[in-house]
Amino acid sequence: MAVVATVGRQLKLRREAVGMRAAEFGVAVGYGEDLIYKIEGGKRIPRPEYLDKADEVLGAGGLLSAMKEDVAKVRYPKKVRDLAKMEAKAVELQLYDPLNIHGLLQTPEYARSLLLMRRPAYTQDVVEQGVAARVARKSVFERDPAPELSFVQDEWTLRRPLGGRMVLRRQLEHLLEIGQLRNVEVQVMPMGREEHAGVAGGIEVLKFEDGSAVGRSPGVANGRPVSEPRDLRILELRYGIIRAQALTPRESMAFIEQLLGET
Repeated sequence: MAVVATVGRQLKLRREAVGMRAAEFGVAVGYGEDLIYKIEGGKRIPRPEYLDKADEVLGAGGLLSAMKEDVAKVRYPKKVRDLAKMEAKAVELQLYDPLNIHGLLQTPEYARSLLLMRRPAYTQDVVEQGVAARVARKSVFERDPAPELSFVQDEWTLRRPLGGRMVLRRQLEHLLEIGQLRNVEVQVMPMGREEHAGVAGGIEVLKFEDGSAVGRSPGVANGRPVSEPRDLRILELRYGIIRAQALTPRESMAFIEQLLGET
């Protein structure tokens, strides 16, 4: 990527201008020499904190830190950036993921485990990019005023020890923490239910302050984002029934605590 190559070249020029070797610079910023060369060669995307530390160590007067905005634009895939923009504007989010714990609820360790399981295997850079993208989306929980968030998770997604038992334990603990937020409701769909309105796939509905909305589901318009009232009505109908079939938020928190005790 041209931006990453340019940033790497600027970092190298700055380092060489002050007469600092890569190994010495690595010690100063807390990164390995090999990673320094990869970043300067445009093979790795530098993290924001790396640019801040490099700016400080090299006395760049804010010029290197200023590159964070450009790097952020290429750090995350376009579809992730677009989704994050919509989530940042939504006043209400209704989210159901039947396959895994929803991306907004994932711990970095759980997200990394999922990405490492992809086949064909992702490169390490792509894995780290994916983890960073999911972590960045979590800013939706920090907004003020806070949006209303509703999640429904199938029980089996909470039982699979993806990444190992400790990763699952931390993930369940994180769900309990998120579930305590006043603007967040997490509900569990028990495996023993004989009726389930979510068999057509996951559902996302984002509502905005002006009354508009956008939704997506594999079972509607082949998974393409929709904003037509007819399509949105179908998604909201299904999501409403799923919520009614699932455990209540209070029951769900107790259920997750039970699962944590068994893990």
